[in-house]
Amino acid sequence: MEQVLMFATILMPTITAVVEVIKRAFCLPKNVIPAISLGVGLIIGGLAYPFTDMDLILRLWAGGYAGLSGTGLFELVKKRNGFTKEK
Repeated sequence: MEQVLMFATILMPTITAVVEVIKRAFCLPKNVIPAISLGVGLIIGGLAYPFTDMDLILRLWAGGYAGLSGTGLFELVKKRNGFTKEK
């Protein structure tokens, strides 16, 4: 478990940056941003195989943790209206 948390800590700034680029590039509803962050975390965690000798499932857990922490876990259930960019 310590490996997963340490790896999530390393992945978190990268995932947060990628999600921020996505938010600025596309007009998305604000309530889907946590799901996008989770998806980006899973993808980056899964693709990080050259940087660690952890199993795939552990890398996916670390990516998921990092993705959820990038937006804040509480925002998954918080109702948010509006879009990331003004139309």
